This record gives sequence, C-alpha cells and structure tokens, in this order.
Amino acid sequence: MRQKRVVIMGAAGRDFHNFNVVFRNDPGTEVVAFTATQIPGIDRRTYPPVLAGPLYPDGIPIVPESELEGLIRDHQVDEVIFAYSDVSHEHVMHQASRVLAVGADFTLLGPESTAIRCLVPVISVLAVRTGAGKSPASRFIADVLLAEGVRPAIIRHPMPYGDLAAQRVQRFASLQDLDRYQATVEEREDYEPHVRRGLAVWAGVDYQAIVEEAQKEAALIIWDGGNNDFSFLKADLEVVVVDPFRPGHELAYHPGEV
Repeated sequence: MRQKRVVIMGAAGRDFHNFNVVFRNDPGTEVVAFTATQIPGIDRRTYPPVLAGPLYPDGIPIVPESELEGLIRDHQVDEVIFAYSDVSHEHVMHQASRVLAVGADFTLLGPESTAIRCLVPVISVLAVRTGAGKSPASRFIADVLLAEGVRPAIIRHPMPYGDLAAQRVQRFASLQDLDRYQATVEEREDYEPHVRRGLAVWAGVDYQAIVEEAQKEAALIIWDGGNNDFSFLKADLEVVVVDPFRPGHELAYHPGEV
C-alpha cells in the first residue's frame, strides 16, 4: 500500500510545527510540499533535511499557495492540512473548496494532536486576533512571576523567515544575541523587553527541541503566542486577550474562536 500523500498549507509557523510533531517520523505518510502565503519571500525554498528528518533526505519544497491545485494533481495528494492563522472562517472554507474541487481531503489538526507536553507548568498567552495585546499581557504575567521569585522562560511563537536550519533552536538572553541571530525588527520588538527583564526568550523552528532545552533552566514557561493561533504547548493556564475594538472578530476568525 502506498504512503498517504500530504500537502501542508502554511506561513512558516504552525505548518512546520504540525509537520514536526505529527508527520516527521511517520513512514506511512509522505509530505510532498508546504505551501506558503501571508509573508513575502518565504516560498521558493526548502524545509531542510536537518529539520525534516531521515525520511526526507532532500528536504521538503516550500512553494507558493497559488500552486496548490497543481500540487494536488501532479502528486496525487490525498490530504491537505490547513495550518496558518488570523484568517476569516470564509477564507478557510474557500481554501477547503479549492482542495475538495480537485479531489483531496481537507483537514485541520487540533491541540490534542499538536500540543507538546512539558515537564514544568505552562501559561499560554493567546488572542482572538493579531494585535490584541498578547505581548504586553505576557510581560505583565512575567513581572508578576518575577515579583513572586519565579523566573519563567519565554517561548515565542515562531517567526522563522531566514535560514531555517540555523534557526532550529534560538535562545535570546542578551541584546547581543539579537544581533548574533540577526533578529528582525518584529522579533526585536517582542524579545527585547523580556531580555531587558533578565529573561531568556526561546524561539525557532523545532519546538520539541526548544522545550527540552528551556525546561532545563526554568521552573515555568510562558508561551507568548503569535497571531490568533492556539498554543504549541499543552498549557496549565490559558490567558486569551479579546480585542474590544474589533467586536465580533472572536467568532469570525480562525483559529481565534477556538
């Protein structure tokens, strides 16, 4: 029986995570490609073998989402996984219709199959829309914990827009680390306030490896979420920021309604 052939639709974040925790070591599934959207310049590259694992010695191509139908036809794809966030429910179902129209299944992977279990407590900070105020909430929680004598590690939702292999596991504990890892303006905006508090910020691509390192040095982890996605980590306490300036969006945008 041939392997199930899968395409993962993403934007250089949730898509890579879903692959790592669900498909990387599954010999019964072949992920033939990632598609990319939302962020310019993240397609036309390869998810490298060092991250893709021994089942993918040549890595996995990352192609524009506009090529989705052709991928499904050319590779006889069985299933398409939708794996990006902060899009309307209508947008999600339009993508589902594109997939169904060429014969493949359309799937969303949930927290139970994708969340990493940690050895230390986890507080996740999420939001119903991008820009609702997750980062200030994360900093407030960190300050409360520091005042109680608890020094958390911050694990940030990924922003791996550069060399994916080099960004596998990143630890930012000083301002010099921001330069060493060539952090973008967006990354500096999120990481620097934590670093100035004396906290280490972890990010990258392989979150199982990141968690294994972070929990060695911290009694508690704060998951500082991205967009309106749910946490990559199994949380003991979940804080969700609702945006008062966009009422109704908490019910209209995926996966914020989760």
